[in-house]
Amino acid sequence: MSLTPFTKQQLLPQEEKLEIRPARSSLLIGIPKETCFQERRICLTPDAVSSLVSHGHRVVLETGAGLTSSYSDREYSDAGAEITADTRKVFSCPMILKVEPATIDEIQMMQDESVVISAIQLKTRKMSYFEALQKKKITALAFEYIKDHDGSYPAVKSLSEIAGTASILIASELMINNQHGKGLLFGNITGVAPTEVVILGAGTVGEFAATAALGLGASVKVFDNSITKLRRLQHHLAHRVFTSTIQPKALLKALRRCDVAIGAMRGKDRCPVVVTETMVEHMKGGAVIVDVSIDTGGCFETSEVTSHERPTFVKHNVVHYCVPNIPSRYSKTASISISNIITPYLLQIADDGGLEHAIRNDFGLRNGVYCYHGVLTNKAVGDWFNLPYQDINLLVT
Repeated sequence: MSLTPFTKQQLLPQEEKLEIRPARSSLLIGIPKETCFQERRICLTPDAVSSLVSHGHRVVLETGAGLTSSYSDREYSDAGAEITADTRKVFSCPMILKVEPATIDEIQMMQDESVVISAIQLKTRKMSYFEALQKKKITALAFEYIKDHDGSYPAVKSLSEIAGTASILIASELMINNQHGKGLLFGNITGVAPTEVVILGAGTVGEFAATAALGLGASVKVFDNSITKLRRLQHHLAHRVFTSTIQPKALLKALRRCDVAIGAMRGKDRCPVVVTETMVEHMKGGAVIVDVSIDTGGCFETSEVTSHERPTFVKHNVVHYCVPNIPSRYSKTASISISNIITPYLLQIADDGGLEHAIRNDFGLRNGVYCYHGVLTNKAVGDWFNLPYQDINLLVT
């Protein structure tokens, strides 16, 4: 039986059609000097710059950008960065890396269609910020929104680890302060009662505060309204500590006895106030409050925002430390942490052929985009400012 021409064609070997991989792109990254009050961090360390430069990328750094993180211009220059005193030259780069969100004046210096990666700090933004991004058709990514492969937020978690550990170190300093401190050593010395610590919140900040306190020998009590979080904290600590849901009588009893109280609560919009002024009045004289939650309003009714220059005040004979952005106090550690998170994403963006391809391939990175070519793409931002937004997944498909 003879085969038809069509059948013969079917039997011939066919070329395999493979997807064409986008060509690897070269990045030009600008790192300006931070101008926001109390901000001392920088996005990339000299080691990270060296890694990027060795992969064929360019980094333009504004003079003095790393000084507050104990990195000199010489270190960055030796790593391969181009150092310039011209701020406009830095902001003219196609990609800008900042810790704090860009100001309106800084956005004006950016080129149209630029990419900016920074924090967003939603509750401190104004409508004019998003209008400026839209006018320049800028694509903006927020550290806080970038997700890891396990669904966690690496930047938020890393900085929360620093804030939690730092809260205990700060409290230990304040306890020996000559003016208001009690002269107590934070720890557990033979024959001396251990320091009593109350932690409000069982998230990452609370967990690392508890870890640091236990490491110094303190007696720790953790309060949170989520049994799941309390159970997870107990598991991660590998140490049985007192845990409780937030019940006024139990909380008041713990606060009366404690030497240190750490506020590490979080809320959807504003942090809930769980410690009333009356409760603070019943605390020991010279006790210390470190309200890490002050970034979102504070969980102590007596909390008031302070600064790194004047970090404390005394109310009802209790020392209050209510400085927002505690990680900035440890600027070098925080900078290394941010750099470790951001650098792999930058290399990935380049390997994928640019940000457009990268956000198509990586859901976690795509989740960090809140403004795409001037179009608002984040629901939380849209709801907060009552602005229209579009689904990023529809725009990049």
